[in-house]
Amino acid sequence: MRRRHFIVGLGSAAASWPAIAHAQQGERVRRIGVLMAAAANDPEHQARLAAFTQALKQLGWSDASNLQIDTRWTTAEDIRKHAAELVALAPDVLMAGTGSASVAPLLEATRTVPIVFTVVIDPVGAGFVTNLARPSGNATGFTMFEYGMSGKWLDLLKEIAPRVKRVAVLRDPAVASGIGQFAALQAVAPSLGVELGPVDVRDTGEIERAITDFARSANGALIVTASALATRHRNLIVTLAARHRLPAIYASRFFVTAGGFISYGPDLVDQYRRAAGYVDRILKGEKPGDLPVQSPTKYELVINLATAKTLGLTVPPSLLTRADEVIE
Repeated sequence: MRRRHFIVGLGSAAASWPAIAHAQQGERVRRIGVLMAAAANDPEHQARLAAFTQALKQLGWSDASNLQIDTRWTTAEDIRKHAAELVALAPDVLMAGTGSASVAPLLEATRTVPIVFTVVIDPVGAGFVTNLARPSGNATGFTMFEYGMSGKWLDLLKEIAPRVKRVAVLRDPAVASGIGQFAALQAVAPSLGVELGPVDVRDTGEIERAITDFARSANGALIVTASALATRHRNLIVTLAARHRLPAIYASRFFVTAGGFISYGPDLVDQYRRAAGYVDRILKGEKPGDLPVQSPTKYELVINLATAKTLGLTVPPSLLTRADEVIE
């Protein structure tokens, strides 16, 4: 069993990059605009941005010499304004750092400035690219997973909690990926004897009411699909799952490090390192439309044994041996 420790020791330096007064003699300072649909003090997104900037540094791009990064941390209400601000700065490349929530407003603001995105679930369905192999427009990047992988969440829930008959699926109904993930789960639920019900994650009141009502009946569990809204409300969702003793599976490990039960999904920090490689290639002259959209190369199964104990569940040894990380 392989165990890793999650360490957050990041300051706020990545949140705001000062203007560079002098570049190395004869070298033009390049400019990157980063749009993050998250709070500036969110440790998960700070870790992702730090991985991105560190990878750029390893590729020869340093804020001390030849690079300036302008970062905007936004809410749903002001994200379009900040996207327009970044475009107005005339960057060489834009990085959409929080999936569809940040790609859409950047594409609304420009169809010419190159955009590299991360953790987008269905870029073709969302209209961000024409196809994965040759995006053809001004955007390319990295997908989070294909919809079919969503069935794995149900498989894992039934393996670890076989009595589960009812599952509430938390999703963002306003984006294509929220609808797509739920549809993929519906396709496999009958074969596993599970009844699904959608729970929208638009605001805290809606989430709390829906989970509280759902928990009144027995044999229930939660699936928290991937979305910017679920990430924003993760502490509330984890708290409600614990309060109502509901087994819950999540798309990302940071839910489990926050006290959630189990997660299965791609290594998201790795996507930001890989995004730096695409930014480097674009800065050196390649076009985003010629760079294929790439799928994840690393998936993680993370289990929180302390949470399992509070739920009264015993994790099968076979599942523990498959886990990439076990939190005790």
